[in-house]
Amino acid sequence: MAKQPQPISPLKNFFAGGFGGVCLVFVGHPLDTIKVRLQTQPKPQPGQAPLYSGTFDCFRKTLVGEGVQGLYRGMAAPIIGVTPMFAVCFFGFGLGKRLQQRKPDDVLTYPQLFAAGMLSGVFTTVIMAPGERIKCLLQIQAATGETKYSGSLDCAKQLYREAGIRGVYKGTVLTLMRDVPASGMYFMTYEWLKNILTPEGKSVSDLSVPRILFAGGLAGIFNWAVAIPPDVLKSRFQTAPAGKYPNGFRDVLRELIREEGVASLYKGFTAVMIRAFPANAACFLGFEVAMKFLNWVAPGL
Repeated sequence: MAKQPQPISPLKNFFAGGFGGVCLVFVGHPLDTIKVRLQTQPKPQPGQAPLYSGTFDCFRKTLVGEGVQGLYRGMAAPIIGVTPMFAVCFFGFGLGKRLQQRKPDDVLTYPQLFAAGMLSGVFTTVIMAPGERIKCLLQIQAATGETKYSGSLDCAKQLYREAGIRGVYKGTVLTLMRDVPASGMYFMTYEWLKNILTPEGKSVSDLSVPRILFAGGLAGIFNWAVAIPPDVLKSRFQTAPAGKYPNGFRDVLRELIREEGVASLYKGFTAVMIRAFPANAACFLGFEVAMKFLNWVAPGL
């Protein structure tokens, strides 16, 4: 594989990752809204058509009924959380790589990169779980026509008032089940693609913008190929009324399989895959641009 830039700086990863996360949210949030609405729409009664027939129908109805702002429902929560979340994510990946190096110039294997990526998934769950809970509730609220929460902060306050910190962090185990293996796949795929796209004798840090976009976008697709089933379970569980699933995700899984079949675990697949490429391409491009800037202004950081 092509040689990785050395030394690894978890602190630079922290700041560059935060900027990359902001880029991801702005590009990908509209399709994230579509994904959540598809995943959480109720099962239609016999003889009735489903609320949304698919990704494009959901997109059209949201746009017609709520305008462009409807596609950005709940974006405040991920924007507030995404900078520290992606900062911690990339910091965790950088730290995971550093911990596996015996010498600063060691080149990591792909299994080691996968392990470092999994560590980043553990790091981000503390921020990701409550952010996802609030985002999902706000995204489906507009679709149901009810207005229980006036915004992200109001949603967080009500959740805490109703069930304490456990109410805010509902779905944490499912967030871990989604993000730990998916993050391993995410970062390993990105590093693998950067290596194979780097011309012989060149450094991965010299990759062109189109190649960075391609590697980042494809890494996002590999990430979501792993993450979709637990993400469906997480969305259902986090938006369900209190007490509906007393045994946690096992009850959600049993209900989905019994009522809608295995295919229900891939609800929102089209929206996720359409979103994955441009959103993660933007994320990694933002990360690489920010990293180059940091290397220029603070080479010793």
